[in-house]
Amino acid sequence: MQPDVSFIIAAYNAEGTIGRAIESALAQRGVSVDVIVANDRSTDRTASIAASYPESLVHVVTLAKNSGPGGARNAALGVAKGRWIAVLDADDEVLPDRMARMIARAEKAGAQAVVDNIEVIGEGQTRGEPMFPAGRLENIHEITLADFIASNLVFKSTFNFGYMKPIFERAFIEAHGLRYDEGLRIGEDYIFLASILAQGGKLVVEPAVGYSYHIRSGSISRVLELHHVISMLEADRKFVGTFELNDEAKAAQARRTRSLEEARSFISLVGHIKRRSLKDIVKVALSDPIALRHLSMPIAVRLKQLMPSTAAQRTGGIMK
Repeated sequence: MQPDVSFIIAAYNAEGTIGRAIESALAQRGVSVDVIVANDRSTDRTASIAASYPESLVHVVTLAKNSGPGGARNAALGVAKGRWIAVLDADDEVLPDRMARMIARAEKAGAQAVVDNIEVIGEGQTRGEPMFPAGRLENIHEITLADFIASNLVFKSTFNFGYMKPIFERAFIEAHGLRYDEGLRIGEDYIFLASILAQGGKLVVEPAVGYSYHIRSGSISRVLELHHVISMLEADRKFVGTFELNDEAKAAQARRTRSLEEARSFISLVGHIKRRSLKDIVKVALSDPIALRHLSMPIAVRLKQLMPSTAAQRTGGIMK
């Protein structure tokens, strides 16, 4: 029988947390589930731990080579059978009533994707704080493509909808041939959900907390690097070239593109300063003077703010 939900877990060297993630998925109430763990060439016990669960409930897919988050999730999507797909990081867990609540919300609204609030839990703690404060999501019933793009800007202190972990209707992504961009190691979640919206998918919000995001010290991989920003700009160019955007989405995309261009210039400027390359410093300053204003904040702080998503800062679940 077709399960209501297939959880897809991209996993790389997550032996300490993969069991918790799987068990939280299997503990869902009111829905039938299966779990697909995409083992992204782990070198620890991740695969064997996942394989210790009944194969009827947990299916392990081992990639031929390390492919990053996009490749791992695509491998899991290739074998998923559920009506709904839920993305779960190997570091994290979901609350028992999450899927029943989100599916009910989606079906009532005729939506193809749903997001909810996230609990952020510090290392060694069992309880955390909501990522979005009380009242922030209650009045947001639907997130449009323009809303989603506009919230995903660098150097902006806005609530970023890109932090949220969606569930989406499998029939919809199959009908439109949607898959993760395997060339992106950062920002692949953003492009995937934006593509669902650009194809006419409806994204609604369940304001309750249903996803627990675990922070682990020592798991920060690195700050956003120049090649990441270049890849994100290229992915955005492909996105704009693939889909017809309305005026609001076009305006939001223009702001996002400009923010990424600022990030590219700023990171380049920092590199030139470290190398004491006066010629290159002047070149960047003349070509993009706005990049200079970001130097008013300590460089380390500004570089940290460049990260598009806290999920992109962790090594658990994917290899950066």
